[in-house]
Amino acid sequence: MWPRRAGAACYSFPGSTRSALDRAQTSLSFMRHPASFSIAREPLADHEQKKAALGYLNEAWAEARHDGVDGDCLAQASMFTALAELVSTYGEDAVAKFVEGLSTRVRNGEFSLALAKQ
Repeated sequence: MWPRRAGAACYSFPGSTRSALDRAQTSLSFMRHPASFSIAREPLADHEQKKAALGYLNEAWAEARHDGVDGDCLAQASMFTALAELVSTYGEDAVAKFVEGLSTRVRNGEFSLALAKQ
């Protein structure tokens, strides 16, 4: 998939013969079971949902990093989970078309975090 970077721990686990996809699916299997409770509140506006989602993801990311999970592993697991969700919502063709434009967006710096110089 991506070239292995020095110190990246995501690609293999000593003694493991299971693929990364098998491990990800096993670790994310809890997500297939719906919660047994319901929340009675008005749905958030789209921009509020995105803001809330980003907050949840930032918290989960920080907790995983604190627990020693490599950032590269988190990024790959996040991309897998996000793409799987998009495919289940919109279908493979729509998602394939969407990701075709990602390389240009990456090269244009859309995902680069530049530090503001003061």
